[in-house]
Amino acid sequence: MEKIIFLSLLFMTFSVLQPAVAGEKEVGMKIFSPAFENGKAIPKRYTADGADVSPPLFWEGAPGRAKSLALVVDDPDAPDPKAPRMVWVHWVLYNIPANATGLTEAVKTQDLPTGTLEGLNDWKRTGYGGPAPPIGRHRYFFKLYALDTMLPDLHHPSKAALLEAMKGHVLEEAVLMGTYSREP
Repeated sequence: MEKIIFLSLLFMTFSVLQPAVAGEKEVGMKIFSPAFENGKAIPKRYTADGADVSPPLFWEGAPGRAKSLALVVDDPDAPDPKAPRMVWVHWVLYNIPANATGLTEAVKTQDLPTGTLEGLNDWKRTGYGGPAPPIGRHRYFFKLYALDTMLPDLHHPSKAALLEAMKGHVLEEAVLMGTYSREP
């Protein structure tokens, strides 16, 4: 019996120490920001009440089969979290190279990873538009999608048009959520 227990422990230890098989996913894709923790408040700097610049974003664990990434930032609590009527879109990016690992703070169009294309936010412009809730504490979801293809140039698509183009191509999704409420 002791020999069986010893061999079981030895096998478990050996299994833990072995690197993952190529292409095997140990941990799913993750997106994070050094500016705020998942589920916590987004600093004022990254909102319409501050500098209104994009927060730094980083990600890891994109599937090896990914050909591109897409990023959508939206607020499902508009206009009032107690009675939401719409999802407000703050940022749309696609064809981010699959080997990219993040975006710098206050990233400008010319500084996006080569090949990245922009969609329209709900202000009908490209680029990041920070939180500007009219009432209450809103949730802002930074959704990163790993795709098995490079999308064609969609000519500044809306979020809906991008999601339609992505159908059948999403390998994995990661989400970072931050909150924001204006000071009274």
